[in-house]
Amino acid sequence: MRPALLVVDLQKSFFSGAQPTVRSLEQSLIYVNCAIGMFRAHGMPVIFVQHLSPDDGLLPGRPGFEIHEKIDALPSDIRIHKRHGSSFHRTGLTEKLDELKIDTVFIAGYCAEHCVLSTYRGAKDQGLAAILIRGGLSSPSQENIRFVECISDTVSVGNLKYLLDDAATASDNIYKHAYSEAQ
Repeated sequence: MRPALLVVDLQKSFFSGAQPTVRSLEQSLIYVNCAIGMFRAHGMPVIFVQHLSPDDGLLPGRPGFEIHEKIDALPSDIRIHKRHGSSFHRTGLTEKLDELKIDTVFIAGYCAEHCVLSTYRGAKDQGLAAILIRGGLSSPSQENIRFVECISDTVSVGNLKYLLDDAATASDNIYKHAYSEAQ
C-alpha cells in the first residue's frame, strides 16, 4: 500500500456558515489533524483539495479560499483546486497520484454527502483503494455523515496508525530489498 491523505474543502469560508455546519467542522478538526500528523510522521503525502467558485468568492488569494488556520497545513503540502464535487474531475489529481505511485487514498473533509463522497467514488473509479477517516468528515447533517460512513470503507484514527505503520514497514522492506539487489 502506497497511501496519501486527501483533505477536502476545509476552507475558511465554510467555517463561517450555519451553526450545525461550523459545529461539525470543529468536531472533525481533531481527527483531521491527527491523521495529518500520522502521514507526516511516515513521510507520506498530504494533499489539500480546495474548492474554486468565483460566484461565491472562493478564489486563490481571497481569505475564504484559504485552508482554515486550525488545520495543520504546511506551505509544502500539495494543493489541488477543483470546480466540481469530485476532487478527481478535471483537476490533475490522478496524474499527481500516479507520479507519486499512490494506490490508496484516505479521505477526510467537508461536505460528507457531497464533495467527500464524490471524491471517494472518483478514487474508486480511478482504480484506487479509497478509505474515509471516521470522525474526519463534516456536514450540516450528522445523519448524512453516518450514512456516508455506512456505505463507504472507513477507518478509525486509531486503526489508521497501524495501517500506516504497516505500510511504512512494507515500503522500507521493499527499498531495503531493492538496495540489496542493486549491490
